[in-house]
Amino acid sequence: MALHNDRFLRALARQPVDRTPVWMMRQAGRYLPEYRATRERAGSFMDLCRNAELACEVTLQPVDRFDLDAAILFSDILTIPDAMGLGLYFVPGEGPMFRSPVRDGAAIDRLSAPDAERDLDYVMNAVSTVRRELNGRMPLIGFSGSPWTLATYMVEGGPSKDFRHVKGLLYSDPAALHRLLAILAEAVTDYLNAQIRAGAQAVQIFDTWGGALTTPAYRDFSLAYMQRIVDGLIREHDGRRVPVILFTKNGGQWLEQIAATGCDGVGLDWTTELADARARIGGQAALQGNLDPSALFGAPATIRAEVARILESFGAGSGHVFNLGHGISQFTPPENVTAFIAALHELSPQWHE
Repeated sequence: MALHNDRFLRALARQPVDRTPVWMMRQAGRYLPEYRATRERAGSFMDLCRNAELACEVTLQPVDRFDLDAAILFSDILTIPDAMGLGLYFVPGEGPMFRSPVRDGAAIDRLSAPDAERDLDYVMNAVSTVRRELNGRMPLIGFSGSPWTLATYMVEGGPSKDFRHVKGLLYSDPAALHRLLAILAEAVTDYLNAQIRAGAQAVQIFDTWGGALTTPAYRDFSLAYMQRIVDGLIREHDGRRVPVILFTKNGGQWLEQIAATGCDGVGLDWTTELADARARIGGQAALQGNLDPSALFGAPATIRAEVARILESFGAGSGHVFNLGHGISQFTPPENVTAFIAALHELSPQWHE
């Protein structure tokens, strides 16, 4: 099937584009009234994820509303630990929780990687449904959490501010944590490859909590396992390269090491300047980012000025996928997203002449 808009894939390959492509982390979600209506119909968040037609519906809502260059599958990073039997549930105002957190080596040794095709078939059904409905309009992005980020939730039992349980395990029984991360690296590789076979045309690994680690711990407990995944991914499918993007929040100090994994794109949060990142790794990988999501609470003129600043920071040429520096806030007015996209479409072509 021909791809009518391949700007996103071309930018990740650092090939010429007519304007800077854009998508937004969490672009399908609670800031959209149409999402809230579908979520209400679904009954629960996981019921929404497990219903291929409804997951497709919410995946397409932002690309129908805004002039974006990629769709990202609507799902959750915690589908893998849920399939491992940890009992995922959601508490309003607190987020995802697990009924059976893993806190020691004995609990870890009882775990095994799920079979993505069998145990997470609802995700693959959603991927194939979205790909069919997109009908070549734009690429579809699949995703997973990184092993370290999944481990933080599995060991803590939910969100954490200090990561005392998982960091405690890191320092008291590092061998046990390595065993957990090895299982998760195997599971994520299988999961992303299954998404690619089902129709995902690019994949992103969200290392949300990698930035909470020291540099040696990041290298050994986060990056090393993302390297295993990159090495194990399907990189060509349907006659086209399948790019992989690595995004470590608060990981700007490790850009060279992230790019050295062989990933195609490096995601940046808003604390790293694109000009600096391009000078450091622009010859190795494309860059993705990095508007502060809170900028979307500003007036349209302010949003436009921030878009202009970020475009200028990257400079002329390809190799930049415009995105937010983290997920869009649920409180963002949709009309401000419209202003953001309009500003980007107006201002970015001059950087690609």
